[in-house]
Amino acid sequence: MKTVETIQPEKTPPTSSNLVNLPLGLLGFEPFKNFALLADPAEKPFAWLKAQGDTSPAFVVIDPFVVLPDYKPEIPDSDTTFLGLKEAKDAILLGIVTFHGPNQATMNLKGPVVVNRHSHIGKQVIITNSADYSVHHPLPLTA
Repeated sequence: MKTVETIQPEKTPPTSSNLVNLPLGLLGFEPFKNFALLADPAEKPFAWLKAQGDTSPAFVVIDPFVVLPDYKPEIPDSDTTFLGLKEAKDAILLGIVTFHGPNQATMNLKGPVVVNRHSHIGKQVIITNSADYSVHHPLPLTA
């Protein structure tokens, strides 16, 4: 996975309302368990999923439904149980964005981060209908 090192303005400081616990970490970043979801209105629809700590990684994320309104991820029953999800509206989905160069970015639709909006427990899941989606879904360019 390509990463971008940058200084991220933390316009929204971590609070209990934007903290996310990923007990299993992210694929490839398993040691990191505690994250803050940081949003700056000037960067909307993007946000940062930043691991807690001074030298911890941060990931640009986006609500996949903003890019693909007809996205229909099928979350495995074992993951909905793990996350304590009772209804679809209990979940927040985040697509991790990867930058491939100037004016080229994609998002992972096969393995979204799913967060229980009530407990703030999350997990990166491989959806059961992953064959229908790409790990490199192109993001549209805007002028």
